[in-house]
Amino acid sequence: MSEYTIAELLERMPEAFVPERAAGVNATVQLHLSGPGGGDWVITIANQQCKTEVGTIPNPNLTFLASAQDCLDIFTGKLDGMKAFMLGKLQLRGDMSLAMKLVSYFNVNRSF
Repeated sequence: MSEYTIAELLERMPEAFVPERAAGVNATVQLHLSGPGGGDWVITIANQQCKTEVGTIPNPNLTFLASAQDCLDIFTGKLDGMKAFMLGKLQLRGDMSLAMKLVSYFNVNRSF
């Protein structure tokens, strides 16, 4: 996989989405990313489709707080999400079962 910024990765995440892995999932994930390349993003998964957009939403199912680089590393498999959480590099609020499964809904290597 080539090196991408977090914005490029998030813009292309719908291409990496594996619909059959998310059957029955209807969820919104708010990303609050700090540091270089940071910002606010929303991932919406519904009806076996995925959409990403810049911004914030009220009452997401899961809120994900991390640096932009750590988020990029988690989604590309360079950093284990559980390890990041245990080290305090990742803070989560909301649906913890969604947090445990989120990365599995994507195969970033298939589109990058």
